[in-house]
Parts: sequence; structure tokens; C-alpha cells
Amino acid sequence: MSRLRFKISMSLDGYVAGPSQSVENPLGLGGTRLHEWAFRLKEFRTLLGLEGGERNESSPVVEESLANIGATIMGRHMFGGHPGPWDADKPWTGWWGANPPFHHPVFVLTHHARAPLEMQGGTRFIFVTSGIQSALEQAWHAAAGKDVCLAGGAHAAQQYLAAGLVDEMEINLVPTLLGSGERLFDGVGDSLYGLHLVRTVAAPGVTHLKFARP
Repeated sequence: MSRLRFKISMSLDGYVAGPSQSVENPLGLGGTRLHEWAFRLKEFRTLLGLEGGERNESSPVVEESLANIGATIMGRHMFGGHPGPWDADKPWTGWWGANPPFHHPVFVLTHHARAPLEMQGGTRFIFVTSGIQSALEQAWHAAAGKDVCLAGGAHAAQQYLAAGLVDEMEINLVPTLLGSGERLFDGVGDSLYGLHLVRTVAAPGVTHLKFARP
């Protein structure tokens, strides 16, 4: 059965992005520190079309997170660009260039309708205005039996967690403090919504915490 698998990097004080996020600084001030552990990995660099990189204890975790994914869901903030209605004269096409690293359908939660966006490498962005359940049903259909990745950001993750729809959650806990920004668990209460810690992996610059339903 297809699962909804959520993965994200988070600081020790619970932030998944720093303050003052913008088109010029999408991760906010200090936000790149959350991903330094990944940037050095061969597996992650290959995904971005880059050479080099190392293998360490994080490598099998990243390989597992990429396996058997047939579609992705993300929030409008993670897709990026400007707030409000889409700019028809200067259409935003995401942070990832002409060939995004997904190579499968990506469903973007938004309040503003937009035609699907075809990119190189098989990535197709579909903009969903009918809510999280509709996006998940469309993603499951597109995944054709594979799993669906919930890529963030925080607001989208909060909605799916609170609705009890997340089957697996991988928190990449980075030993840094951001002080402010976008917190992952704001507004979700004190429940993990049926998720239990099933694995802990210590790696250079990060600790991977995997939660799943029994």
C-alpha cells in the first residue's frame, strides 16, 4: 500500500527555515546550515547533477528516502516565488532550474489556480487549490502504487500531521540553533498522531530520527 513519507531537516530549537525568507534567501538567515550535512554527500550531489561528494552514515538514509517515490507534495512556500496570485508575465518555475531533481509529478498546495508546469527530466508541477486530501489522492493516483513524499514546508507538514495522514516521518536533526524562523511543530499539539520512533542514526553533522506507524 502506498505510504505518505515526510522528510525534513530541523534545528535543535525546532526550526526548518531561518528568519527573513525571500526569493534571494529562500531558506532564511542561517537556513543553509540545516542542509550542510546533505550537500557533502555523493548521493545528494548526484541528485542535483553535481560531481564528487562523500559517503558516510547518512548515505543509506538518503538512499532509502529516495527509493520507491512516485510523486511529491509540497506547499506553495516551498515551491517559492512571490505571495498571492501567480505572475503571468514572469512565471515562477521553482528554485531548481530547468531540470528539477524530482523527475516525477509534484503537487503544489496553493490558493491560486495555475496550469500544470512541465519541466525537463520528467518533473511536472500540478497546482492544487482543493486542499490537502485532494492533493494526496491525486498524488497517490500519479504514484501508481509507489509511495508519496511530503517535502514540506512547515505549514504543509503541520496540516498533514494534524490530519493523521503521515505514515513515516524522517527528521534530520542538525546540531545548530536558528533562534527564529519557521518552526515545524507549531500548532500541532503534543501528539505524534500515531507515529513512533523506530530508528536513530548518528552521522557527521546530523542525527536521523525515523518515525513510523506500527
